Amino acid sequence: MTMSVSEKARFDTRLSREQKELFEYATSLGGFRTLTEFVIHSAQQEAEKIVEKHDRIIASSKDKEIFFDALMNPPAPNKALKNALNRHRGSLKH
Repeated sequence: MTMSVSEKARFDTRLSREQKELFEYATSLGGFRTLTEFVIHSAQQEAEKIVEKHDRIIASSKDKEIFFDALMNPPAPNKALKNALNRHRGSLKH
């Protein structure tokens, strides 16, 4: 997903008048030269936070595979787990 420095892509969007005015005001307050610079900076920061948060939870493709396999195909409870459940149920009766 990383682009080299020489590659360019275009992104167009429509804003309400209020959004544009707010963004322009934030552009000047933040010391950005252009509205585009402000929007790219802000969107990139938010995107990096989202990706970083996601990657912290599930670090690699292999981790994702292991995690989702465990969710979709849980192992049968072993003897120790069954005994613990029986003790717990017994403690609720008293």
